[in-house]
Amino acid sequence: MSNPEGPQTRTVAVIGAGPVGLAAAAHLVERGLTPIVLEAGDGPGAVIGRWGHIRLFSPWRFDIDPAARRLLEATGWTAPDPDRLPTGAELVADYLAPLGKVLDEHVRYGTRVVGVARLGVDKTNTVDRDGRPYLLRTVSDTGETEDVIADAVIDASGVWSHRNPLGAHGLPAAGEDAAAPWQAGPLPDVHGADRDRFAGKRTLVVGAGHSAANTLLLLAELAEAEPGTTVMWAIRGTDPGKVYGGGSADALPARGTIGTRLRHLVESGAVELVTGFTIRSFTTRPDGSVAIHGSTGSLAVEIEVDQVAAATGFRPDLEMLREVRLDLDSVVEAPSRIASLIDPNFHSCGTVPAHGEAHLAHPDEGFYIAGVKSYGRAPTFLLATGYEQVRSIAAALAGDREAAERVELDLPETGVCSSSRALDDTSITDASAGSGCCGSSADAAGEAESGCGTAASGCGTPAVEEPVAVPARGLATGVLHGRAGQRVELPQVKASGGCCG
Repeated sequence: MSNPEGPQTRTVAVIGAGPVGLAAAAHLVERGLTPIVLEAGDGPGAVIGRWGHIRLFSPWRFDIDPAARRLLEATGWTAPDPDRLPTGAELVADYLAPLGKVLDEHVRYGTRVVGVARLGVDKTNTVDRDGRPYLLRTVSDTGETEDVIADAVIDASGVWSHRNPLGAHGLPAAGEDAAAPWQAGPLPDVHGADRDRFAGKRTLVVGAGHSAANTLLLLAELAEAEPGTTVMWAIRGTDPGKVYGGGSADALPARGTIGTRLRHLVESGAVELVTGFTIRSFTTRPDGSVAIHGSTGSLAVEIEVDQVAAATGFRPDLEMLREVRLDLDSVVEAPSRIASLIDPNFHSCGTVPAHGEAHLAHPDEGFYIAGVKSYGRAPTFLLATGYEQVRSIAAALAGDREAAERVELDLPETGVCSSSRALDDTSITDASAGSGCCGSSADAAGEAESGCGTAASGCGTPAVEEPVAVPARGLATGVLHGRAGQRVELPQVKASGGCCG
């Protein structure tokens, strides 16, 4: 497999103007290539703005790409305190927005890419395929269609718009509708714009990663101030210990803080936990609330709540790439050469080695998937590794193989993952959010959790008996209290497969 030499590559289409997309553009500009950045949102980091209230685990020193820093400093820009943990909103305002201005002539906002192909041939055509430029079909926010031609493509579009379902087997449950009134989505702004939605209401958080933990902590804080606010938590596994982490003994203080606080909330009853829960269907009530039908082991369960916050993770949008020849791993849906490096069954974000263009190349030369989308369904992504990816890709597209193959990434051994607004300390420099399956953390651009511990993991689902209806209160760890107040011990059922077994 060969890559375009410098003289052959002039223009590079970059899909997405998030941190990695804009970093790619910065590196391409430094290399004398012309980036064409296509962004569906109305500004840089548009998706990050949706979770702007969340604070990262990664301090500023790991959140700024080196090439982007050089471009910004040439304009008189001053970097934020390197040891401080920014919120998503601060990441946009203090870094991505200024970078977007520097790169403004290269960025087209309100432009969604809906398809990528080789110019003049479809996916099945092999003869005379190599060397052809790429055609990117775009739709503007006004509905106009336009084709963009480029010599190479870097897809850094992220995964935010493609969430893992709440239902079992990796498929949506019956009645699961993203537009349903009870769907709160991931990382709601509990203390800000979404406060009225949760105050005095019953909310179920589904997921076993730190996105779920973050939302639970914020909801518990709200419950202290707003009477009638009920917080519930459902996981597919039978033990929440991996989310709690090592507490005060944890070598990573931020992770230990979150875990310790969440454990206390569960043990005190402030957060009601149901374990081993598999969601089968949803019934939307006339008032907008929902009845959730599922099972814990062999026991059928029904839970009634007003809101559901799904922290079940994300998956890549591959439909737009159907006409590109890709080499993807069948399990994590990442480029096959990095699949074993990022598999959440074996790796946390802190154990993924640096990798570059050679690991990300596909059969169609000059096409790359970078950033969190390159990790497919794995939740082990770091901003800094994404920056290293696009540095290497830009070098390869410019014909500098030596630079493309060189590793220029230096992280602490524990890694730095994204975290929670709930942390009080905003200057923790050595923090990670979980390790391995079911405790994996989110990425800094999308908070993508592993499917483990949730209905998205594909773990086995046993037979179901008659349901026990469960109101919002009266649900404790490992025990269900039905409407009549009966006490039912939950069976400890081991999953038949998948990472939760």
